[in-house]
Amino acid sequence: MTGEAVASNDVVSTRVLTVPNIISLVRLLLVPVFALLIVRGQDGWAVGVLAISGASDWLDGVLARRLGQVSRLGQLLDPAADRLFIIVTLVALAWSGVVPWWLLGVLVLRDVVLAVMLVVLARAGYAPLQVHLAGKAGTFALLYAFPLLLLAQWDSWVGTAAGVVGWACALWGVALYWFSAAVYLTQARHLLRVPASAG
Repeated sequence: MTGEAVASNDVVSTRVLTVPNIISLVRLLLVPVFALLIVRGQDGWAVGVLAISGASDWLDGVLARRLGQVSRLGQLLDPAADRLFIIVTLVALAWSGVVPWWLLGVLVLRDVVLAVMLVVLARAGYAPLQVHLAGKAGTFALLYAFPLLLLAQWDSWVGTAAGVVGWACALWGVALYWFSAAVYLTQARHLLRVPASAG
């Protein structure tokens, strides 16, 4: 199951071996593959890996609901795979000069802020917050921006068009990422006003 909000009629199981979980695991395994392709300068194959990763991020959520395979492991594995892929991809793209380092810094800072928030909530006795739609939309935008930004390196009209659309997706993704962070922080502040035992 993806990090999307779980509908009231979704049954969350403790199963480990499910189709969506396998897809999320494959996405995790593609992270070092992509990094290696970038280091070797095989941008064409790297674009393919990014495209597969973006499609799988959408597919595992759809299958989880349609197959009735929403699981607690999936709720943790999917967003973890997303974040790891985004960070590793940004490091690789920044290292190769495709994107500026500030883009990596902005996204890492957001995750650090939310990591601190989760620690504070855990100490107060609260479970992690439900993933907000804006956060998931931001993830989608970023995952689709990366292959386009790689294509933007091509010296043709395709590269020019990919650069425009890719940067639009990247900036929109960053905006949604930080908007969702503001939502999470607001929710956490409201929760922390009341002791967990009283909730």
